[in-house]
Amino acid sequence: MEYYPLLFEPIIKERIWGGIKLNTMLGKPLHEPPVGECWELSGVSGDVSVVANGPLQGTALTELIHHDPIALLGKKVMSRFGEEFPILIKFIDAEKDLSIQVHPDDGLAAQRHGSKGKNEMWYIMDADLDARLILGFKHSVDQATYASHLKSKTLMEIMHNQPVKKGEVYFIKAGTVHAIGGGILLAEIQQTSDVTYRVYDYDRVRADGKTRELHTELALDAMDLAPADGAQITYSREPNRSNPVVRSPFFNTNYLSVTEPKQLDLHHPDAFTILMCVSGSVGLDSGSDSIVLSCGMTTLLPASLKEVFITGEGELLEITV
Repeated sequence: MEYYPLLFEPIIKERIWGGIKLNTMLGKPLHEPPVGECWELSGVSGDVSVVANGPLQGTALTELIHHDPIALLGKKVMSRFGEEFPILIKFIDAEKDLSIQVHPDDGLAAQRHGSKGKNEMWYIMDADLDARLILGFKHSVDQATYASHLKSKTLMEIMHNQPVKKGEVYFIKAGTVHAIGGGILLAEIQQTSDVTYRVYDYDRVRADGKTRELHTELALDAMDLAPADGAQITYSREPNRSNPVVRSPFFNTNYLSVTEPKQLDLHHPDAFTILMCVSGSVGLDSGSDSIVLSCGMTTLLPASLKEVFITGEGELLEITV
């Protein structure tokens, strides 16, 4: 099988805090009630991505990996993760505030859930003027102080509010207490994990009149009770080159602004590459096939592809492991 740039069917997730920007700004299918997430590329059990283009249309990601893991994932990825697809790619529309939450690290997640932990990166695609994130605590606190504020519903008094704007990047380490605030549209890159401990949800209720489950005790052992120093990532935006953004044991991300035709060399990683288009529109030609990648679209470039030719004008996130 000669691989080509793969597109996947969107996996739409309804969320109590979601809105309509995934449809109006990114062209995702419109659903009711409001949609909060679109999973672009997933190997999570029960939510496995399915190819949407070319001869492999209709084939599940896990089936592709099982058929020829080295060609799809690359030897480097196989040596670390076996046939597991190691990252999860999403777009998130937060019309309202997400719950305050925390994710366990690899050790705790494996112990409790047989899962990987969740370290994640956010690229801000759009933000209202007063939009903000909650990132860690204003200053270090002990468990008793934290528990007291949680019980008295004054947790926001000790959390750090981080104003945000378009183009900013944040790396959220496992253990960081955090929340995406209302009015933010972002691209999320994370470990393959769906383990979230919800700490506080503002006492809001679902359509059925019930509150959402909290994970107070589980969260306590998972969280870092300190400021999230270093969460915001500064990076270069030089056009027509891959600008390093995040380097981590979990994934690596570059920022690539394309303003002229460019050859993207894929020989070095010995691993798959993911491209997320966060602005504009570009064409990708692998020699065997070509696609158009517009804002809000994601493609998987299998490890067997050694180069693609990019045309058009757009901003891309280039992701490898």
